[in-house]
Amino acid sequence: MTRGITMKTRGFTLLEVMLAILLLAMLLAGTFGAVRTATKATQSGEAAVDRINRMRVAQEFLRHQLSRIMPLGFDRDDSTGINFVFEGDEKSMRFVAPMPGYLSKGGPYVQTLELERDGRGLALSFTNTMLNGYDPRSLGGGMRSRSQGKKDRSEPVVLLNQIRRGHFEYRGFDEQGKLDRWTDRWKDQSLTPVMVRVVLEMDDAARIEFPPMEVAMVLDAGSMRRPFAGRNGVEGVDGQSIDQVQATRNNRMERDH
Repeated sequence: MTRGITMKTRGFTLLEVMLAILLLAMLLAGTFGAVRTATKATQSGEAAVDRINRMRVAQEFLRHQLSRIMPLGFDRDDSTGINFVFEGDEKSMRFVAPMPGYLSKGGPYVQTLELERDGRGLALSFTNTMLNGYDPRSLGGGMRSRSQGKKDRSEPVVLLNQIRRGHFEYRGFDEQGKLDRWTDRWKDQSLTPVMVRVVLEMDDAARIEFPPMEVAMVLDAGSMRRPFAGRNGVEGVDGQSIDQVQATRNNRMERDH
């Protein structure tokens, strides 16, 4: 006679189930925290790279444009016969220079750099317009109002923002032909400086530094006076048109490189 063997299956107790759920929750929380930390680190790294790239692009653009300032007049004081080839104070400057090829329609451009109020700080803005046909009197006088006329005027482009404070400085030759001291106001508008300095102190929120930038002119433009060539774009330098002056300059730069 065979006796049946009864086998009891023992399940998990409520305490064991709760401990398992608690361990699983702790494991998931740890995994989520690690993923969130990694995501924040990635975003922070990308933001830092973006800030550095933007700063580098702005510095390269400033150095490129300032080093290629041309001694071409964009305005004229008819009462004194003075041709304006460069205007500059601590917060703004205006000059003539070629634009990079991918932004240019040909010929030199009247360009303006200005530190403007932007919320609680400052922003470095850039505008440009073609020298050919440029009429500074379309908006009256004054450094700010003598900005680009409505024709072919570009919208201001913000190169940098989150600037706590900043200023521009200029340097030329003294009467003995030696480098003069830096000044935050360029007095002789009929000459271009031989060096320009850009000093910007970034806000803490920017989380990046802007080292003082000193830019020397590619050519010794500060020693030359040139006739006014801004209103009709015809009068040039030494009998040459503006386009010829630009072509000669480009050829010299290519030979130098």
